[in-house]
Amino acid sequence: MKLEQYQDAIETSNIVSKTDLSGVITFVNSEFCKISGYSKEELIGQNHNIVRHPDVPSETFRNLWDTIKAKKTYLATVKNRAKDGSTFYVNTTVIPILDENNEIKEFIAIRYDVTKNIELTEQLRLKETELEELNRTLEERVSKQTHQLWNLNQTLELKVKEEVEKNREKDRLLFQQARLASMGEMIGNIAHQWRQPLFELSLIIYNMKKIFLNKSNKSFLENYENSKNVISQMSQTIDDFRNFFNPNCAKEIFSMKQALNEALVMMQGTLKKEKISVKIKCFNEVFINGYLSEFSHVFLNLLNNSKDAFNENLVEDRKITIEIKKLDDNYATINFRDNAGGVDDGILEKIFEPYFTTKHASVGTGLGLYIGRMIVQNSMQGTIKAQNYDDGIDFYIKIPTCTKEG
Repeated sequence: MKLEQYQDAIETSNIVSKTDLSGVITFVNSEFCKISGYSKEELIGQNHNIVRHPDVPSETFRNLWDTIKAKKTYLATVKNRAKDGSTFYVNTTVIPILDENNEIKEFIAIRYDVTKNIELTEQLRLKETELEELNRTLEERVSKQTHQLWNLNQTLELKVKEEVEKNREKDRLLFQQARLASMGEMIGNIAHQWRQPLFELSLIIYNMKKIFLNKSNKSFLENYENSKNVISQMSQTIDDFRNFFNPNCAKEIFSMKQALNEALVMMQGTLKKEKISVKIKCFNEVFINGYLSEFSHVFLNLLNNSKDAFNENLVEDRKITIEIKKLDDNYATINFRDNAGGVDDGILEKIFEPYFTTKHASVGTGLGLYIGRMIVQNSMQGTIKAQNYDDGIDFYIKIPTCTKEG
């Protein structure tokens, strides 16, 4: 009775078949019919190669027969073809059944379906290949962008030398000096912005390995897409840096918020590291005509000034509020406020003078606010002024506006 129960348990939980000494099928259970798509009537009396897949080399089957005819058990993962032409994979154990004279009486094969596991493994292989290609492409892009940045730096240095040699206006030379000084800090920002995504990427790859071992196809694909997004964001950081310092900029119509966003992207790593909260209030889109990268530089200087003031005054709850609004059809205003402690009233009027600074020489050059005022007044035909506000300072900028089409 127990033997029959064991037999029932095996047949209901596994894929079972029997063949005679020539490989002709003498028995199949319902699980065999279900996975192969054949009925019992179609299988009984047929050679077992009815489910043989044409991709499987003949040497595999010679090895099978050599093993079981030697009265040994054969173990393998076998690729089969169903009646409808589809492929399925089974982990197979073929056992020779011996009679009382120790002669082979028949063969019994017990299998279980591993099709999903095999397909997942193949998908993983393909995704790993794709990920390797993405990494290779990223390395090429980083190398290319690094070379471009080096050339760009050479171009900027050359432009400064040309300006000196031609004795051009003082303001233009000061602007180039300030922009070159910003590059070192921006490179530090890139390094800071890459540190976290690189760590995230290593965690994702580790999780992908664990997910594969747990055979969770959905989680694997989600982590794979996350890794592509992280790589894309790292590439975008290089592109943002290159565009910001592009010396071949032209006058154009752009939105104030776009210029602010470019500065925030460049300062993203520093703001996060210094725990500075930035709140933006922009109630409608405001367009102006000028040089986008120069106007972004105004925001960049203001953000850096606030950051240095926070550190100098040991402010813990660091907040910056930037409000952009349109006054009428001709003008728009920007209020840039922080809670970094403000400036002494006695020197408030001097903060826009060249080389005037309240910072240590190792921190500031005294050109940031002067360059900002030069850009607002000369390039944008606007005005900028500063006043102490609550527990910080408020920079008020007024700029002529235009329509999006000009």
